[in-house]
Amino acid sequence: MPTRRRPLVRVLIGVLAGVLVLCGGGVAAVTWTLVRTTDTVGEVDFVRPLAVPPLAQSRLDDQGRRVFDLLARDGRRDFRGDGRLTRTAGFDGDFLGPTLRAKRGEQVRVNVVNKLGEETNVHWHGMHLPARMDGGPHQLVRPGATWSPTWRVDQPAATLWYHPHPHGATEEQVYRGLAGMFILDDDREAALPLPRSYGVDDVPVIVQDRSFSRSGQFSKSRNVIASIGALGDTVLVNGTVGPYLDVRTERVRLRLLNASTARTYDFGLSDDRSFALIGTDGGLLARTARLTRVRLSPGERAEIVVDVRPGERVTLRSTPPDLGIGGLARRSAGGADRFDVLQLRAAGTLTPSPPVPDALVPVDRLDPAAAATTRRLEFQGRDINGRSMRMDRIDFAATRDTTEVWEVVNSDGTPHNFHVHDVQFQLLSVDGAAPPPEMGGWKDTIYLPPHQPMRIVLRFTDHSDPNLPYMFHCHLLWHEDSGMMGQFVVVDPGQAPGRPPAHGGHAEHD
Repeated sequence: MPTRRRPLVRVLIGVLAGVLVLCGGGVAAVTWTLVRTTDTVGEVDFVRPLAVPPLAQSRLDDQGRRVFDLLARDGRRDFRGDGRLTRTAGFDGDFLGPTLRAKRGEQVRVNVVNKLGEETNVHWHGMHLPARMDGGPHQLVRPGATWSPTWRVDQPAATLWYHPHPHGATEEQVYRGLAGMFILDDDREAALPLPRSYGVDDVPVIVQDRSFSRSGQFSKSRNVIASIGALGDTVLVNGTVGPYLDVRTERVRLRLLNASTARTYDFGLSDDRSFALIGTDGGLLARTARLTRVRLSPGERAEIVVDVRPGERVTLRSTPPDLGIGGLARRSAGGADRFDVLQLRAAGTLTPSPPVPDALVPVDRLDPAAAATTRRLEFQGRDINGRSMRMDRIDFAATRDTTEVWEVVNSDGTPHNFHVHDVQFQLLSVDGAAPPPEMGGWKDTIYLPPHQPMRIVLRFTDHSDPNLPYMFHCHLLWHEDSGMMGQFVVVDPGQAPGRPPAHGGHAEHD
């Protein structure tokens, strides 16, 4: 196994500490400037109505498939109303994209047209589908070309999303605005008394942080101590700066998506009222969890239902998230930042909403005792198990119709998280302890606190291909682009893994 290098953050903090000791407090101001915090609580003027992404139009073709069209293109947008146009990218528009919506059991087809001046693709984050339709780095779409994946939706109702996944360029394309939500429906969810009028009491909340240059362009500044990617000082919700949502019902369902490239949020309400957490990445929970905070790292989703009173205004806020690290590392990774995100403005008279039920949908538990194998994935520096991503290497093969247990651990002091393609998993333990109830549902992305092993159980079904792999990686996109990613294939019983298509990629570390 290659020799592991000391995490950059520890080296930098050690150097800074030494300088402070040798030179005294004279450099303290410089050091603290590098890790200054951002706090917008009470400073945001909520003057713009929240933009709600339109539902994507679709049609049924002669094979009965629901067909969507997505056009990736460059754009420009005035985010702050000062006349300065920011260069952006979006699907069917200048920033973000429409919400795709399909029902379990439907066959879907998405025609992805690339009108950018560079290669791109679209990954269906959280979707269970064949590897050749997954939109990973092997399914690139050349400028001017069209890619038309098709698959059968066969998973529970959930809030998923889509975004580019070209190896080495994912952070840049997502930062420019290429992303959107994909909502799945099913009969079980439809039978529950939950808010579901899209854009009225069931609202997508796509949260991203950005910084702007003096000329109004996106500015990706990286903190050298944190080494996690770009952290912005301005929050956009559905591409809106300073947004408010007019609420006309007693309860509103917010589909929270952390679409930031590096930042972790801790969402709650400004008066610390509780809300009902009804779903996470892969769908509804078995039982409603009553919380005052929910932490979401990049790529994670949560469905919450908020009760409001007539005439009130309350703010969705992100308080400092628990990243499992302290000191300068915590501050430089955004662990001390606070943001006012979205203001909810309740009408003077509200349409009644039924109470959120305690019982939601049954969640079939996977049996770890039935696991065919147990794997350990160690995240350190920019490597997983001491190796950097290579497009021509399959890291392991899982056998179709088997269950596996994975132990995923962050072995350095830098924030990481974990995302796996194709399958939703269940969390077995966090550092040896049982997970909290709000983590008891289906997940595809989890935060990895340093030195706290996360044990998960997964089952591989339906789709197999010995040559075309799925990805597992850190969803802090700079880390992913820098090589913190691996590949696995799902094979039929007795089948050997093949070889992925030839592509360029990062070399392995010596």
